[in-house]
Amino acid sequence: MTRAAEHTTVDPLSPGKLGPITLRNRVIKAATFEGLTPDGLVTDELIEFHRRPAAGGVGMTTVAYCAVAPDGRTSPGQLQWTDETLPGMRKLTDAIHAEGAAISAQIGHAGPVAAAKHIGYPALGPSRAFRVTTQNFSTPATKADIARITEGHANAARRAVEAGFDAVEIHFGHNYLISSFLSPKVNKRRDEYGGSLENRARFARETARAVRDAVGDRIAILAKLNMDDGVPGGFWLDESIQVAKWLEADGSVDALELTAGSSLLNPMYLFKGDAPLKEFAAVMPQPTKLGIQLVGKHFLKEYPYRDGYLLDDARQFRAQLKLPLVLLGGIANKAIMDTAMAEGFEFVAAARALLREPNLVNRIREDESDESLCIHCNKCMVAFHGGTHCVLRAH
Repeated sequence: MTRAAEHTTVDPLSPGKLGPITLRNRVIKAATFEGLTPDGLVTDELIEFHRRPAAGGVGMTTVAYCAVAPDGRTSPGQLQWTDETLPGMRKLTDAIHAEGAAISAQIGHAGPVAAAKHIGYPALGPSRAFRVTTQNFSTPATKADIARITEGHANAARRAVEAGFDAVEIHFGHNYLISSFLSPKVNKRRDEYGGSLENRARFARETARAVRDAVGDRIAILAKLNMDDGVPGGFWLDESIQVAKWLEADGSVDALELTAGSSLLNPMYLFKGDAPLKEFAAVMPQPTKLGIQLVGKHFLKEYPYRDGYLLDDARQFRAQLKLPLVLLGGIANKAIMDTAMAEGFEFVAAARALLREPNLVNRIREDESDESLCIHCNKCMVAFHGGTHCVLRAH
């Protein structure tokens, strides 16, 4: 019998247990790069960004993106776990708890997604390769780098506990560092971290174990796992399901949030909907601007949007795992939330719909027939230059 068949359908707006914590409902604000920490410190604007969906009814909001090392940032202003950031982090968690919601910190290392010339460190990857998106070569991570970054995740989780977070979400998606190790297209290593799936998954498993050993059950531990890189020869469902089974057997995570796409190779594969080429070109410096104008449509591809667009792939995980799963992708109304619960998913995660309407959960609670006002134009992806926001509403 599959996990879904065993599941008794529950109301997505009812409380749900996530590891050692209980959320007031099963709707999670997914990690969305906020662009609101120009100096790498928590700001009042960042607090307000997360306070709004907390006040609007979500069970938990997720802070993105909290780097575990200086070379783990994609840009200079991103949050990093240091003594200097902790007071602001505590102010942030206190504000969310005051609204009755829980708060999670996405922890990870950008790896080859980092723009080396902007952060002042090499962009680490499993192998050396030129990256069009960042206009630099990735530098192969040494075994010392892998050990350092693994311990960096453990230290980040400890600091998250200290700062009052209820959960951490380890980033195993989108070809950020650990996801790039999982990908056979990106990982060309010939040591114990390359080649076979078992070797390519070693970094992920060691990192999840280090985080679990560091914090035990003091907070919930999620991992954001790519189901599919969205490129030929990339990480694909059959391998991802096996990695999920290993993580489940290891007992290192309390839930998996299932995602897709590659920030290196096919970023729009995750988002679906419109590809805002003109808007991207308008805010990019040269030569990136010219590149987008000339060949952007081949890189920023358009995929049709539909509610619950990752559900078909995610079902395959649900059928083979008992581990709690978070369904991401097109979570925009009560109907798709109910579908997720009926199929055995314990939680759902929304991003763009909550940028458009931070109070969406409360509005759905009042009228279950209400639809999100999000039109999936994806112009919010460009808006992070002035602080990520829906361009159809005021900041």
